[in-house]
Amino acid sequence: MAATNKDQLIAITDKEYARLTALIDEIGETVAVAKDADGTSIKDVIGHRAHWIELFLGWYRDGQSGKAVHFPAEGYKWNQLKAYNAMVREAQSNIGWADAKALLKDWHEQLSAFMASKSDVELYGGPMKGANNDWTPGRWAEAAGPSHYRSAGKYVRARLRTPGRA
Repeated sequence: MAATNKDQLIAITDKEYARLTALIDEIGETVAVAKDADGTSIKDVIGHRAHWIELFLGWYRDGQSGKAVHFPAEGYKWNQLKAYNAMVREAQSNIGWADAKALLKDWHEQLSAFMASKSDVELYGGPMKGANNDWTPGRWAEAAGPSHYRSAGKYVRARLRTPGRA
């Protein structure tokens, strides 16, 4: 069930981030960078989650300033996510495991600061400007943060259960 106020949003974000970081903190570089059958690594997934927080904060900032908001990113449509995600992996291909974890930490801290700086009304009082849908900034923040943390954790746990993973 989605959060409906600032306190719930902060609590679920902190909870899911703590669960994910507890899971990935003990993973070494060799396991983290090993590719699965689809060519994706744990490092890629963690870097991707950091990137999507960056996207959300950019969407919010652009909407607030009256600029065009590009969903999911300029030049891409939602039905092109596979290609977009491949581009993100390629752009992040030169970063190591420690850097991917640092990116996640940095963007999580920025997301936390964003949530802390907003009121319930700012987060849940109406649709996010520029989003062209009914989702509130709080709902978008939840999708970019804790929902992505949960899916990353699911991916990581599945990879760690796979025999011969790295």
